[in-house]
Amino acid sequence: MKDYLTRYHPSFVRALVYMLQASEYNTEDYLAWVGRTKDFRTVEKRKQLKFTGKALALFISAWILTAIAVLIVIFGLTGGDEIANLFAILVLFGFPYALPYVLLLPLFIIKMVQLPVEGILIAQAKAKLKKHPAFKIAIAGSYGKTSMREILKTVLSEGKRVVAPGGSENTPIGIARFVSRLRGDEEVLIFELGEYYPGDIKELSEMVRPDLGVITGVNEAHLSKFKTVEAATNTIFELADFLGGKPLYVNADNEIAKNKIEKGPIFFSRKGVFPMAGEWKVVAAETSLDGTSFVLEHDDEKINAQSKLLGLHNVGPLAAAIHIAKRVGLTNLEIESGVSKTVAFPHRLQRREDTGGVITLDDSYNGNPDGVKAVIEFLGSIENHRRWYVTPGLVEMGEKSEEIHRNVGKQLAQAGIEKVVLIKNSVTPWIEEGLQENSFGGEIIWYEDALDCYNSLPHMTIAGDIVLLQNDWPDQYA
Repeated sequence: MKDYLTRYHPSFVRALVYMLQASEYNTEDYLAWVGRTKDFRTVEKRKQLKFTGKALALFISAWILTAIAVLIVIFGLTGGDEIANLFAILVLFGFPYALPYVLLLPLFIIKMVQLPVEGILIAQAKAKLKKHPAFKIAIAGSYGKTSMREILKTVLSEGKRVVAPGGSENTPIGIARFVSRLRGDEEVLIFELGEYYPGDIKELSEMVRPDLGVITGVNEAHLSKFKTVEAATNTIFELADFLGGKPLYVNADNEIAKNKIEKGPIFFSRKGVFPMAGEWKVVAAETSLDGTSFVLEHDDEKINAQSKLLGLHNVGPLAAAIHIAKRVGLTNLEIESGVSKTVAFPHRLQRREDTGGVITLDDSYNGNPDGVKAVIEFLGSIENHRRWYVTPGLVEMGEKSEEIHRNVGKQLAQAGIEKVVLIKNSVTPWIEEGLQENSFGGEIIWYEDALDCYNSLPHMTIAGDIVLLQNDWPDQYA
C-alpha cells in the first residue's frame, strides 16, 4: 500500500519526466524502469531532472493531464450521477497507473515536431562537413572512444587547430549541433561515433565522411541492445566498410577486433604500431600512480612518451595517436610535448588524493569488461598499499552478464586485492561467487546503496589506501 501511495505524491510527475529523460526518451527502457519502480519518491539518486525544452514541455503536459484527472474526480464525485461517480472512482484509482503511458502521447507529438527540425540541422551539417577542408578522424568501438578522442585531441593540438565534440555528442543530432558551431578554419576534426543499433555507424560515417578511422575494440557493452557480440562487431566495422582504402587503425589488444579484419588496417597495441610500411615498437613501457611512460622506436627514430595516464592499457592508444600525429605532419618534439599533456579524463581512472592520504582512482565511467580487466590489472600491479575495489557491477551485458561478473570476481581474486566492496543489485552476487570460487583471500563488504557506500568509505580507509571506484549504475538500472 505504501508503494502504491507514492504514485499520489507530488513528486510522481517529476519522477516520470526524469525517468524519460534519463532513459534518453527510449520508451522501451522507460516503461521497463516504471515497471520495476516501487517508490517513485526516490528515483533521482545520482542525477536530477534537467529542465530542457523537451523535459519542461513534458512536465507541463503531465501536470495538465493530472489537473484534468483531478477535475474529473471532483465533478464526478459531487455530481450525484451514478455513472459519473463510478467513472470518477475509476479515474481516482486508475490514473496513477495510466499516467506513465498517457505521457507517451505528448512525447510522440514533441518528437513529430522535432523530426523535421533535426532533419534540417543534420542536412546542413552534412553539407558543411562535405565542404570543410579539415582532416576528419572518426572513432568507433564498444569502449575507449572518449579516451581515444581526448588523447588524439591533446596530442594533435600541439601542431594543429583541433576540435572535437564534447560530452555525448556522438549521435547525428549531437554532431550536427557541434558542426553548427565550427568556424571553418579548423585543421583537424575528431568525431566519436556512438553505436546502439545496427546501421548507426554507417549513418554517422556517411555524415562525417572521415579521412581516417580508429576502432578501439569490441566487447559485450550494450549487448542488451545488440543481443549478440557479432551484431555489435558488424555495426562497429561499418566504419571500415565506409573508409574503403583510407587509413584504419584497429586495436590489436582486442581479439574480437583483430580477428574481424586481418588484412588492410594499421594495428596498434601495447607492443607498438604495425602499419604496412614497417613496425613501430614499444620499448621499456612502465606505469605507476604517477603515469605511464614508454619509447616508440622505428629504425633509428625514437619518440619518448611520458603521459600522466595510468595503466599499460593506455600504451596502445598513445602509440596510435603518435603514429597519426606523424601522419598529419607533427614533429617529434611536438608529439612528445603533446603526449606529456595527456591526463586522466574525468571519471576514467582519474586520480585524486585527500588530505588524509587516501588515493581514490575514479573509474566510474568505465563500464565494460575490457576496461574492468585493465584497471584490475593496474590495481594489482601497485605494491605496498592496501587496495579497495568498489563496484555495483556492469550494465547492459545481456545474456553474458553472469559469465562476465564471475570473471570479474576471478580477476580480483587473482590480483590479490585486499578489500572488495559490492553494492547490492542483480549482478554483484555473481562477482562474490567468482571471488569465492577462486579462493579470494581478502574481505568482501556489502552495501545496499551506492551513496551509503561512498559516504562510509572515508571512515573505513586510512592513509596510503587506494580506492578504485569501478563504474556507477545510472538510476534506471538501480
